[in-house]
Amino acid sequence: MPFLGQDWRSPGQSWVKTADGWKRFLDEKSGSFVSDLSSYCNKEVYNKENLFNSLNYDVAAKKRKKDMLNSKTKTQYFHQEKWIYVHKGSTKERHGYCTLGEAFNRLDFSTAILDSRRFNYVVRLLELIAKSQLTSLSGIAQKNFMNILEKVVLKVLEDQQNIRLIRELLQTLYTSLCTLVQRVGKSVLVGNINMWVYRMETILHWQQQLNNIQITRPAFKGLTFTDLPLCLQLNIMQRLSDGRDLVSLGQAAPDLHVLSEDRLLWKKLCQYHFSERQIRKRLILSDKGQLDWKKMYFKLVRCYPRKEQYGDTLQLCKHCHILSWKGTDHPCTANNPESCSVSLSPQDFINLFKF
Repeated sequence: MPFLGQDWRSPGQSWVKTADGWKRFLDEKSGSFVSDLSSYCNKEVYNKENLFNSLNYDVAAKKRKKDMLNSKTKTQYFHQEKWIYVHKGSTKERHGYCTLGEAFNRLDFSTAILDSRRFNYVVRLLELIAKSQLTSLSGIAQKNFMNILEKVVLKVLEDQQNIRLIRELLQTLYTSLCTLVQRVGKSVLVGNINMWVYRMETILHWQQQLNNIQITRPAFKGLTFTDLPLCLQLNIMQRLSDGRDLVSLGQAAPDLHVLSEDRLLWKKLCQYHFSERQIRKRLILSDKGQLDWKKMYFKLVRCYPRKEQYGDTLQLCKHCHILSWKGTDHPCTANNPESCSVSLSPQDFINLFKF
């Protein structure tokens, strides 16, 4: 192994203590660094200073590094990689395994939230981690989790979109932290308890900001949604996959309220999310003797999970076990890499790292 550095037999460098700290001593006459400072200061003081420096240098360096990292809590200490190799066991070529925290650190989630196709996917993943997987993350992964969450909140405050989605995420995280902080004696959280209390206060502050947000009406005076024909309005409303969005849209204008109560609209929404067997178990009749599809939808939501739909997802290559975003090229040796890729839902992503 080559020795990269100064010759270990050399006498070493000479340093002098100044008001600005320790500096290398330079001889003004010769223009070179002086190797012996015993003639420039008292011998007892010289030996004392050098002894103190040698004993405390490592401790001071580590303390300065730790203080610097703690003072920059918003700094993200992770690689923003487009793909990672997921290995679940040790082999002759590779030792160890990939954890959820490692994958969360290395994959580029901070940039993914800026993409409208991946935003809902990342938010759902953050919600699932906040519910049950927060304690399985490392300290850096937990800090990274809060950094990405802050970016999500700032984006929502700026764009004024997906407000309800982030409110639910923050409420889920706050509820989980309240439970975990009470169990601090069982070492379920990484870090000081005061740091987590501060993070909980930050979450409350974000919730207050979201509650006080005022959606501004755009200055555009062209064609609006209500100016479209009724058939087009219904066609657009059928693209909404959440019944709460239909209710909110119906509260925007009286004409939209009539359209949002359309029975066929709620029937298609029920058939999209739930199976025929699930629907038959939760039949509700209206006063007129007809099926009340709107009430059935909200009852089915409380009993069964809805179908998740995302514009872009993470995918796993079964041939080379590489995890990446859809459409990202990775070094695959298969003849047809696209046939080997499987899309992962947020829950599938978490289950991938359960051993």
